[in-house]
Amino acid sequence: MITRRLLLGAGVSAQFLLPDSQLHAASPVRHPTTRPAAPDARSSLPLVLLDPGHGGKDPGAIGVSGTYEKHVSLATAQELQRQLMATGRYRVELSRTRDVFIPLADRVGIAQRRGAALFVSMHADALGNHAVRGASVYTLSDTASDAQTAALAQRENDADRFAGPAFRNTPPEVAQILASLVRQETRRGSARMARSVVTALGQDIGLLQNPDRHAGFMVLKAADIPSVLVEMGFMSNPEDEAALRRPEHRALVARAMKSAVEAYFAQTGPNHGPTAEPGPLRMAG
Repeated sequence: MITRRLLLGAGVSAQFLLPDSQLHAASPVRHPTTRPAAPDARSSLPLVLLDPGHGGKDPGAIGVSGTYEKHVSLATAQELQRQLMATGRYRVELSRTRDVFIPLADRVGIAQRRGAALFVSMHADALGNHAVRGASVYTLSDTASDAQTAALAQRENDADRFAGPAFRNTPPEVAQILASLVRQETRRGSARMARSVVTALGQDIGLLQNPDRHAGFMVLKAADIPSVLVEMGFMSNPEDEAALRRPEHRALVARAMKSAVEAYFAQTGPNHGPTAEPGPLRMAG
């Protein structure tokens, strides 16, 4: 489908005219000295779509002391929104602003309909091994980087079990088409954002071993929007869960992710798209 966004991206300008019978009625008479209203400067700012994981009837991971992932992810996303908006350089919206369930495909659709320049899904997973802790970031791939990531992607994609038969019975052919739509340019942008997140979180937040990972996450399958999924820690680890319950720690996570967003856009062109291949990931230590 050819959209207005695609036409504009290709350098095609368009005018949308009213029929002659409505043209004069729709055009107010202006005094010669009247200046047209200035356009909203914010409308030209890149839109960052934050996606707090799970919600409503799907609590997501449940911590060792009973904390719900859906509450942690929303609280941290709201803090990140506040910090990004305070810079005046971005528009920031959330896929959900309250405790409601949103199917995975709808989360992608929200980002696409609103013309997001960047999509960040925020989560806090749980594992059977309670000793595992640390943050990590994930990008889309047809194959998983490791068995743990494959299992994580399966759990996250299974969130749509709460959405009813219409979502559970999506044919595998449709899933394959969705995966094939992801352009190489978008993957480069996603990889760049992932590296920015790892670098920023590594300054003050503990990281999982090999924190830059990839798998077939359904929520990352927007064809034209660089997308990452950030696991802020493990609800199954007592230390991670306790930290994520504290507002000051969530603010620290949000501050690191804000730095990652700023680093990402510092490397993009005027249309907020990637301009160069991501360099190799370097970690101190």
